[in-house]
Formats: sequence, structure tokens, C-alpha cells
Amino acid sequence: MQLLMFGGMFVVLYFVMIRPQMKRQKEAKTMIDALARGDEVVTTGGMLGKISKIGESYLTVEIASGIEIQVQRGAVVQVLPKGTLATK
Repeated sequence: MQLLMFGGMFVVLYFVMIRPQMKRQKEAKTMIDALARGDEVVTTGGMLGKISKIGESYLTVEIASGIEIQVQRGAVVQVLPKGTLATK
């Protein structure tokens, strides 16, 4: 009986915690793999910018006119819709 209860708790834990986390990781990997030049992104540090160059493991993000930073691909948290960043 205890073994059955332990197994039931593991099944509940899998569907409540483990499976959703795996789904989020898969979505994040898909987003990072789909990054393209010209995408507007948010980094883990809160910087907003437009991708100007793409390398194997690093991106160059233009955060202001003529100012570029280099970040790791994994540092991108979110891809913004086109036109979100207003440039003057």
C-alpha cells in the first residue's frame, strides 16, 4: 500500500512540476534557436535592443544608435514584436 502511495505521489509530482518545466525549457530553446538579425529582444539584464550580428554562441545587440553590446545567446529572455522599440 505504501509503495502504491509513493508511486502515486511521484506521478502527481511529475505532472505538476517536472513536465511544465520541461515544456518551458523546450520553448526557450526553440526561441533562442530561431533568433534572427533584426529581432528586437530583452536580455536577462533588462537591456532592450535589436540584434545586429549573430554568431554561434554570441549575439551583438544594438541598444542605442551606434552602441552595441555582445551577449550570450542564452541571455535572451524574450523576443519582442517588431516595432516595439521606438528609435528617434
